Amino acid sequence: MNKRIFLSPPHMCGEELKYVNSAFESNWIAPAGPDINAFESEMCAFTGAQNAVALSSGTAALHMALMVTGAAPGDDIYCSSFTFAGSAFPIVYTGASPVFIDSERESWNMDPGLLKKAIENSLKSKRKPKAVIIVHLYGQGADIVEIKKICDQYGVILIEDAAESLGTIQNGIHTGTVGELGVLSFNGNKIITTSGGGMLVGKSKEIIDKVRHLSTQAREAFPYYQHTEIGYNYRMSNICAAIGRGQLSVIDERVEKRREIYDFYRRELKKYKGIEFIPRDAFGKANCWLICVTFDKHTGIDPEHVRMALEKENIESRPLWKPMHLQPVFAKCEAVLNGISEDLFKRGLCLPSGTSMSESDLDRVVECVKKSLC
Repeated sequence: MNKRIFLSPPHMCGEELKYVNSAFESNWIAPAGPDINAFESEMCAFTGAQNAVALSSGTAALHMALMVTGAAPGDDIYCSSFTFAGSAFPIVYTGASPVFIDSERESWNMDPGLLKKAIENSLKSKRKPKAVIIVHLYGQGADIVEIKKICDQYGVILIEDAAESLGTIQNGIHTGTVGELGVLSFNGNKIITTSGGGMLVGKSKEIIDKVRHLSTQAREAFPYYQHTEIGYNYRMSNICAAIGRGQLSVIDERVEKRREIYDFYRRELKKYKGIEFIPRDAFGKANCWLICVTFDKHTGIDPEHVRMALEKENIESRPLWKPMHLQPVFAKCEAVLNGISEDLFKRGLCLPSGTSMSESDLDRVVECVKKSLC
């Protein structure tokens, strides 16, 4: 059996161990320590974010973002439908109502026109438009300029889910830093990892400090444990932050490698009719976190057939995100649709995109895809 090629595995650079060893030697093992502060500062320096707080996951970061913006029952929170469930679950944690917005073809991200329609629907129904969670899907930047314009017009808070798009730049600005708050993820499959973890970045120091307080069980400054509000155990550990510092040192290399992988797949597969790639750089320079393809249904190519052919050769691939409005758990939620995300889900596949893949690994993937199309 050939070695397993994973979809997007962690890729260590070697610097991580230096930071981790230092944390062990100083005994900073708990969810506190100098590497957390340093990681937050270094991430701000890299992205241009003004403030940051390191947390246990991207989902925790999004939950905190909604909490500090006052999301509550009776509020409508608008969220990309074409995304992972972690973009939507925190809405439910707050008691607010998810409203799912379909995609536009240009980047596969939230359609600004449908967002405007959804906000107007809420206003007509006398519901309160509270916040927009815009996901930069698969590392491709959304039409953030138009979406921010709509948010500003209606007084709606803009939260960027940049969990998949660290290193993506639009108009010289990093994704996650345009809205009031931005969510980052360092899960094991992301472009850099802390094994598990996330971060919330934002313009307001007051808001980020509030998240820092709430995510540390909302402990008050007393010699004993005192709490005047409900808190959460959401802080990142110092060990995870140490790993993140090593990973962040090679982020530019990782982004460039993903873009090279995108170019390789496109070059090798472009002659096959009926294969299209996720649009790149529609609204800025994408990090190409996952390279996704769709198959023209008129060619008779079944993405599940291709996926199983890859799996037979011990190569992991995965269908595109199943839209949130199709998920049983969200069956009763409102959605403003145009059919694009459903179409992409039915016809799409994510190809292995890990930056540790060798040339022979990439050749294996491409040859297997080609054989499955014959």
